[in-house]
Amino acid sequence: MIDHVAALSHPIALEPVDGDQVLTGSPLIGGAILGTIGDSEYGVWEMSPGSMSDVETDEVCVILTGAATVEFIDLERTVELRPGTVLRLDNGSRTIWTVTETLRKVWIA
Repeated sequence: MIDHVAALSHPIALEPVDGDQVLTGSPLIGGAILGTIGDSEYGVWEMSPGSMSDVETDEVCVILTGAATVEFIDLERTVELRPGTVLRLDNGSRTIWTVTETLRKVWIA
């Protein structure tokens, strides 16, 4: 079976970030689950400009478009995100996402 999708243009319904998570701006987020591999899911996620706090789940993602930083609060470390960046997120990590250009990623969790 061949399973494929155009991740750059796959439609995603965007909604406002929960008010208690918003730090700056009025960011919108959304995602689409595309399928499964064993016990893991994969999909596409997008966030518009602004910043928000989050608590992560185990995930590996690849940035497709946009520009952002993700600050790992507990590690006191910030990572710049650009197209082609591969990022590993750990369950329970507290983060701050600051998006300057709408960010789209493919993720596996």
